[in-house]
Amino acid sequence: MKIGVIMGGISSEREISLQSGKAVVDSLDKNKYEIVAIDIRNKEELVEKVKGIDFAFLALHGRFGEDGTVQSVLETMGIPYSGCNPLSSGVCMDKDMTKKVLKACGIRTAKWFTVSAVDEIDFDMIESFGYPVVVKPNSGGSSVATFILRNKEEIKDAVREGLKWDNEVMIEQYIKGDEITCPIMDNKLFPVLAIKPKSDFFDFTSKYADGGADEFIVELEPKLHKEVKEMAIATYKALKCSVYSRVDMIVSEGVPYVLEVNTLPGLTKNSLFPKSAKGLGIEFPQFLDLIIEGSLKVRK
Repeated sequence: MKIGVIMGGISSEREISLQSGKAVVDSLDKNKYEIVAIDIRNKEELVEKVKGIDFAFLALHGRFGEDGTVQSVLETMGIPYSGCNPLSSGVCMDKDMTKKVLKACGIRTAKWFTVSAVDEIDFDMIESFGYPVVVKPNSGGSSVATFILRNKEEIKDAVREGLKWDNEVMIEQYIKGDEITCPIMDNKLFPVLAIKPKSDFFDFTSKYADGGADEFIVELEPKLHKEVKEMAIATYKALKCSVYSRVDMIVSEGVPYVLEVNTLPGLTKNSLFPKSAKGLGIEFPQFLDLIIEGSLKVRK
């Protein structure tokens, strides 16, 4: 089977995508697969570069790669691909839509609203949340242009910065607590990881720099683990995820809140899902095999 590992892309997360793609190319079993590295630098290249492959392993992140666009093109061309379908990818990429689905399904998430201009900021709403608040691009990733802020002027500046990266910015209630992530594959929860960033929150540096955060499998208290498991799987199903996704949460005083869902989690040496899989004795090449097998099963 000829596998094209699609990486790079056009989003702010291009460099991280290239790291993920290289890790996948280096770790796929060369005895089982013919592997082609495909670096996409613009939208027009995609159709030409994927011709002749039997399966597309998506190592893309952010806009164009994680928002359902690439998935739609591949479906049109009849090429099976890894991860979630276009609908699920698009909804999960849009944090506002994600939270609207969660709220409709009774799944706990922090209060929020979105703006597309500075003069749309509702400071009365922010006062009802209480300071600090989180400001971030609505469809961004890797915590690019994400801020925790404590006054009006900072919020205005952060919204201006966020609008450089996206046409909509989310202003969200800040929930102080412990960050955890819940990797899910085929509707099953893998070991939960605790995230202890060295900075105020799990920002870009914490995610990708060596030593930026401590990440380890955690044994939650039984009652909390049960609730986290139920919330994570309910989130995965509500957003119609398939194959694998990662549900990020924060636990405040024993109460879990869903933050967001990653439909194409990172696959670098510092990435969370492979660390969780290793807790089950699943080494990285085997983990990649499971993604391929699960994706082919979904798209048979």
